[in-house]
Amino acid sequence: MAANSKRNVPIALPSMGEEEWLALREPIESGWLTQGAKVSAFEAAFAERHQVAHALATTSCTTALHLGMAALGVGPGDEVIVPAFTWVSTANAVLYCGAKPVLCDVDPVTFNIDPARLGALVTDRTKLVVVVHLFGLCADMDGIRAALPDRVRILEDAACAAGASYKGRPAGGLGTAACFSFHPRKSITCGEGGMLTTNDPELAARAEVMRNHGASISEEQRHQGPQPYLLPAFDELGFNYRMTDLQAAVANVQLGKLDGFVAEREQGARRYRQALGDIDWLRQPESPNDGQHAWQAYVTVVDPARAPKPRNEIMAELHERGVATRPGTHAVHMLGYYRQRFGFDVDDFPGARDCERNTMAIPLHNRMSDADFDHVVDAIRSVA
Repeated sequence: MAANSKRNVPIALPSMGEEEWLALREPIESGWLTQGAKVSAFEAAFAERHQVAHALATTSCTTALHLGMAALGVGPGDEVIVPAFTWVSTANAVLYCGAKPVLCDVDPVTFNIDPARLGALVTDRTKLVVVVHLFGLCADMDGIRAALPDRVRILEDAACAAGASYKGRPAGGLGTAACFSFHPRKSITCGEGGMLTTNDPELAARAEVMRNHGASISEEQRHQGPQPYLLPAFDELGFNYRMTDLQAAVANVQLGKLDGFVAEREQGARRYRQALGDIDWLRQPESPNDGQHAWQAYVTVVDPARAPKPRNEIMAELHERGVATRPGTHAVHMLGYYRQRFGFDVDDFPGARDCERNTMAIPLHNRMSDADFDHVVDAIRSVA
């Protein structure tokens, strides 16, 4: 430990280089910085990689979620089922549409929505279920679909799942639509940004209009067309959720590295599992037998009955040893706004409650060295 005492391993770190830097040159020199040819190229490449017909780039996964729900017609009086253990954006997007989020508890082993609990939550007002592929592990799509009537659509929150797959099918085409994130903690990034994917041409067309203020024609069509006096018609209430060509230029380079990034993370996950698997108080994350985990994060569970000290004390000790950790994410029903607005009790969703209290993400990213992995393992083993 003495040799590694000054090493600091961050929880996540984007992997970028000269290719991303050089990719910015063309849009900067051309002067076309907003949504344009670079965004179109990124959308086409992303759709091809994830085997979907349509991909629409947005400013974030949060805006992709809002856009997808709005394009699907979610509105006041509707109910949308979301997991109780997820980043707050999943539930917030429902509120943006004026609908009611209905929380469903999660499977504490996979961290994903529990199909066994879904059926009892469906009412005549249920419009949609948002299925989160948390930390890059695809949810049980067969079990979820079987629990729902055909009229209820599925929106994948695939924020963590670029490059993930379920039974040989990539995330992004497993439901009616899906939303991805390009935040710096994700496998590929352009600082911020998101993507809405779908195989439904009518949904894609409506989302395309709503993404650009509700305009009937794009900025490219307006500026490069033969009728400079032409203004678009605005027959839909829309938003400004357009990605810039600067972001897309970087994102397209990152997309070309996605499969390599996922393979590296898979190798790192196996390394952790082998090195930490014998610690009885630290449960390792699930890995699918019939799909690809994207490993956006490596999220362990500290068993409070067996651990040598409480999780928070373990995390504080690891911090002192130069190992960054985080709780997996939060339980939505335990957040102040949701408790105040909906009257949730901490114990209403015990699976989500325990996941918030006991999960511990440890460093896993594409800039980790062998020495970094060894340092993390040594630090965790020293806690006992």
